[in-house]
Amino acid sequence: MDFLNCRINREIRAPKVRVIDEEGSQLGVLLLSEALAKAELAGMDLVEIAPTAEPPVCKIIDYGKYRYQITKKDKENKKAQHQVKVKEIKIKPTTDDHDIDVKAKHAKEFIAKGNKVRITCVFRGRELLHPEIGFKAVHKFCEDLAEIATAESEPKLLGRNLSVVLAPGGKKKTASV
Repeated sequence: MDFLNCRINREIRAPKVRVIDEEGSQLGVLLLSEALAKAELAGMDLVEIAPTAEPPVCKIIDYGKYRYQITKKDKENKKAQHQVKVKEIKIKPTTDDHDIDVKAKHAKEFIAKGNKVRITCVFRGRELLHPEIGFKAVHKFCEDLAEIATAESEPKLLGRNLSVVLAPGGKKKTASV
């Protein structure tokens, strides 16, 4: 629930509300004026936590503390999420096998951390006349990583770039030439 949009105290429009006190026990359906009086007596706020319910559900709580707890919970949830990033490794059709092995080692580290890896083979000048050389280099790269990664699709030639994205996971589908 977005705490910035919830109504508090006099902003609540419903004539009758279901009230929950600070301990979490239900006080029942009360007139808004009675509920506000109880909240004021407790030195707290009346916060509408379920505006779509019939009648709306309101809770007697300290609004500042409630807002703090919600933002803290949102930050914790954000920390728990691991964002998958796509790391890019560029090669050329003329890249030597040893250099491909070194770059594959880097790609293994990225995949081990849970990230995806995009392998891009960049063609320059007349190299584009022989795209099979680039496909061969990309295929070698995919074979080196076949045990820990799978190709999301076949390598695609877009303009002067040949690319394929590898995702973490075992030998399900590898790119082929």
